[in-house]
Amino acid sequence: MRFSCWRPLVLLAALAMFPTAQAAEPGGALLTATFRDWFVYRAGEGSELNCFALSKPRSSDPGNVERGEIAFLISSWPARNKQHEPSIVSGYAYREGPDSAVRVQIGGDQFEFALIRNDGEAGGAWMEEVAQEGRLITAMKGGANMTVTGTSADGTLTRDTYSLAGITAALDNIEANCN
Repeated sequence: MRFSCWRPLVLLAALAMFPTAQAAEPGGALLTATFRDWFVYRAGEGSELNCFALSKPRSSDPGNVERGEIAFLISSWPARNKQHEPSIVSGYAYREGPDSAVRVQIGGDQFEFALIRNDGEAGGAWMEEVAQEGRLITAMKGGANMTVTGTSADGTLTRDTYSLAGITAALDNIEANCN
């Protein structure tokens, strides 16, 4: 289930603040590689092994809104045969309801992250249509920038812009070394 990784994702997103650190804590995620604006981490062992690429936004609007950690992650779990699952950590609780989807824009392509999970003041989002994950990854590999737009529980519209420089190398690294 997608939400089974929720709490670790919030913790791991915080690691992006310290990309040069080698380990978060005993049994925590280990930074294994850096590719321009993307960091590759490895956590767990055996059936719990999880590898992920993580990036922080280059810009966030509005800039005067207080938020927690913000990150875009692409995770793989070899034992579950799950590869390249995208998720978003917003730094705030998302608005919930029928019109609460988070949108990702890469060039002319738009993607919807409609599975919203809030845990206190932290929010996460996943793609509802698993079939669209591959299309998103392909667009990311061919793009230069990605914009994530979401609305907080208090109604603030945010726009985070990520660089896609290094994403292809980061995902290739996960494919080659996460097994």
